Amino acid sequence: MRRAVLQAYLGMRKNHGGPFGAVVARNGEVIAKAHNMVLKTHDPTAHAEVVAIRRAASKLKRFDLSDCEIYSTCEPCPMCLAAIYWAGIRRVHYGCTRKDAEKIGFRDRRLYDLIKKRKSPAVQKIKFERRDCLKPFEEWTRKKDRVIY
Repeated sequence: MRRAVLQAYLGMRKNHGGPFGAVVARNGEVIAKAHNMVLKTHDPTAHAEVVAIRRAASKLKRFDLSDCEIYSTCEPCPMCLAAIYWAGIRRVHYGCTRKDAEKIGFRDRRLYDLIKKRKSPAVQKIKFERRDCLKPFEEWTRKKDRVIY
C-alpha cells in the first residue's frame, strides 16, 4: 500500500489527477503501479486502478489477472470495480472509503445512488442499426481462432 500512497502523491503533485494511487501485485511482487491520470490525459476513465490494470496486463501480455491482487488508496468506484472484475482480480485492498473521497469533493455517490435505487440510467440508451451491428458478431462466431474473454 505504501507504493500506492506514493503514486497518489506523485500524480496529485504533478497535477495529473486526484489523490489516488494503485498497485497490481502477484505473489507479493509489484507488477504495475499507477496514479490517477484523468487531468493529464483528458481521459475520464484514467483512474489509478484502471491505469494500473492496463499496465499490468500489458507487462504480463495477458488480460487474465486472476493471479493478481490490487492495492488502491481508496475504495474503487463502480467503473474501477468493473475493470477489476473484468481483469479477474479477486482481491482488492483499499485505504480510504468512498465517503472519504466524497468529503474532499469526488462525486461517485451519483453512480452508487443509481445502482442502489435501480433508477433509470442518467445516460439515455437508444437502440440503433442493430442489423448492421450484428454482422461483425456473426463473423466472430465463425472465426476459428477467436478468444473468449
